[in-house]
Amino acid sequence: MSTFERREFSGFAGGPLVADVYGPVGAPTVLLLHGGGQTRHAWGRAAQTLGDAGWRTVALDLPGHGDSAWAADGDYRIEVLADTMLRIWRELGTPLAVVGASLGGLISMAAVGRADAPPINALVLVDIAPRMEEAGVERIVSFMRARPDGFASLEEAAQHIADYRGRPMEGPIEGLKKNLRLNAQGRWVWHWDPQLMSEANHNHRRDADGYERALRGLQAPTLLLRGQRSDVISEEDARALVQTLPQARFVDLKGAGHMIAGDANDAFAASVADFLHEVMPPTQSPASRT
Repeated sequence: MSTFERREFSGFAGGPLVADVYGPVGAPTVLLLHGGGQTRHAWGRAAQTLGDAGWRTVALDLPGHGDSAWAADGDYRIEVLADTMLRIWRELGTPLAVVGASLGGLISMAAVGRADAPPINALVLVDIAPRMEEAGVERIVSFMRARPDGFASLEEAAQHIADYRGRPMEGPIEGLKKNLRLNAQGRWVWHWDPQLMSEANHNHRRDADGYERALRGLQAPTLLLRGQRSDVISEEDARALVQTLPQARFVDLKGAGHMIAGDANDAFAASVADFLHEVMPPTQSPASRT
């Protein structure tokens, strides 16, 4: 099993963006962008699996999340996040595959449509598409806004998560410390900036037509992974997107909901690896990178 190293990227709100990096130096890079309210640890074993398979795998804390910089002015509009992501893509160089879940996928879709976007070799959208199911989106928003004062204990946080997911949390409860932090009042609060969920920031993410326009010029092979139990994108939403992209394919993962990497990590990692072996194998000769 490969070990990982911590890496920092500059360029957001005067502070760094933090990542865990797995796999061999110089190999084609896979950039993992988690969903809103998560951290780089949300990928579970997938980052390790892809690194062990030979890709240079970068699991990044998005702006305003985890150990990455938070915006003092609270500006997390999608165009601001896309600007930041394009700088990271240029720094990573090519070959580059981008894997975006939920908010990470929205950022990726917005970024690929920019005139100044560097080419990428592959795009993987994880339970996200331009058109989404309103009820499912609002359920996520309600969950993220529900406890601004945090939790008295990790057990209380675990119950809140279980209520949202509809089943008990799996794994040691200590693992929640990767997504929560203890504040000065002794409360466990989410390890992301509450301003991410302001009305201004949230409303700027709801632009189905804009995401569709952004994707129209994308030539890179694209994989859309949907959780079969997802209430965020329907099968119809997924198939409608795939029909508009010349090199797209669609996989519906059984037993998974919106949080695919958490619900079916092994199947998720295998699906991504199978796709990348075909379109950007780890033995591919790298172009210039820093």
